[in-house]
Amino acid sequence: MHETDQEPVMSLPSLFISHGSPMLAMQPGASGPALASLASQLPKPRAIALVSAHWESRELRVGSALRPRTWHDFHGFPAELYQVQYPAPGEPELAAEIANLLKQAGLPAQLDPERPLDHGAWVPLALMYPQADIPVVQISLPSHQGPALQRRVGQALTSLRAQGVL
Repeated sequence: MHETDQEPVMSLPSLFISHGSPMLAMQPGASGPALASLASQLPKPRAIALVSAHWESRELRVGSALRPRTWHDFHGFPAELYQVQYPAPGEPELAAEIANLLKQAGLPAQLDPERPLDHGAWVPLALMYPQADIPVVQISLPSHQGPALQRRVGQALTSLRAQGVL
């Protein structure tokens, strides 16, 4: 069950969740109930910080929009899928904190107030938290620098887990 009226009493986990096909938003199959079940077993996060494989950048960037748009960054799917929205709020203050934590770890990051949520973010979130009532901050993946950098990013952001950030 969600602990909706209280802060998490323990650190939230760090999760790796495949987003699969964008069609999961309309035809969730077995993945939808599995993701919903996973979310129901966790304390409700105060915010979600995530990295999507669909936001690759040269340098680290942190989405800082107050109301990030839902980006349908795919082609060739049924018209109804392009109408699906995930109107989760952003949290610019958390985005700034993330950028600061990265900077303190020697990983400078730029805030991006225009970045929408791509389907690598909103498809699994729509299955886990369909109310879209949890602020979401998306972080880019500077993949050209390899997994060592990605590990450093994770280490730099570990303290957020104890603050109720999934």
